Amino acid sequence: MGTPEFAVSTLGSLLMNGFNVAGVVTAPDKPSGRGRKITKSAVKNFAEFSNLQPIMQPVNLKDPEFIGALKKLNADLFIVVAFRMLPEEVWKMPPLGTINLHASLLPDYRGAAPINHAIINGETTTGVTTFFIDEKIDTGNIILREEVPIFPFENAGDLHDRLMKLGARLVIRTLAEISENKVKIQDQSNLLKQHKKLNPAPKIHAEDCIIDWNKETIKIHNLVRGLAPSPCARSWFRNDFTTVSFKIFESRPELTNHSLKPGSILSDGKYYIKITCSDGFLNITSLQVEGKKRMSTVEFLRGFRISDFSTPVIEPA
Repeated sequence: MGTPEFAVSTLGSLLMNGFNVAGVVTAPDKPSGRGRKITKSAVKNFAEFSNLQPIMQPVNLKDPEFIGALKKLNADLFIVVAFRMLPEEVWKMPPLGTINLHASLLPDYRGAAPINHAIINGETTTGVTTFFIDEKIDTGNIILREEVPIFPFENAGDLHDRLMKLGARLVIRTLAEISENKVKIQDQSNLLKQHKKLNPAPKIHAEDCIIDWNKETIKIHNLVRGLAPSPCARSWFRNDFTTVSFKIFESRPELTNHSLKPGSILSDGKYYIKITCSDGFLNITSLQVEGKKRMSTVEFLRGFRISDFSTPVIEPA
């Protein structure tokens, strides 16, 4: 059971390791993009390419027809990777239970966007966890965890790809332990004692992407990393006549004292753009203005007069 690319790696590993995939459950096809073209999920595309059947795409996970189809599979175990919250009738169905792969070291970073929030918060380590699903979100008994470093230059896309592969391997190890009856589960309540405060990982919304230039340089830089390559941190170039929205893909922090107002733009018009933060500057190295393609700062400055937007970067009213 899964939808995005993150789940494809696990499905591929199941096939390569000789497991019998009795069926695939993924999201319904939906319109996307400017042309509203009907698009299949990454998992459905891979399942079709691999000639897997049946492929189920329920709108309602409590639909009696869907429940009946699941029961007919007679599956020993359900594996969930980046899917929806399952009703109890579903996750309790298989005799060996339902396991989930989560892209954090639970119990920290429970929620829909653990990779993004770990980088946004400046974490230096993260990992993947497999656990048995229960009635709440990401709270079930832990089976296995594997920790990895977060590199200073990584963005969310880079870390996503590493954890996707690591997670696929962890699922295979988890299945080996389950099949050999060697599982030693950990109750998350025991691990909670090791955490003074848990970090949540809720879904990223549009308002979460807006840069507050009054914050510290490193925090803004981590926001850029944590939201790249999508949906991206964003702000505006603004003057007395117009406002231009832009996204930042890559940045470099520069910590230094200054007396400028946070959000002020500095540029030589050729090679660099940097914007003042509370304790330094954020050098923008890759960006995208609305309606244009992604460009390096040098490419961008060849066709955009940044001097026309020398007033502070602020959110438009």
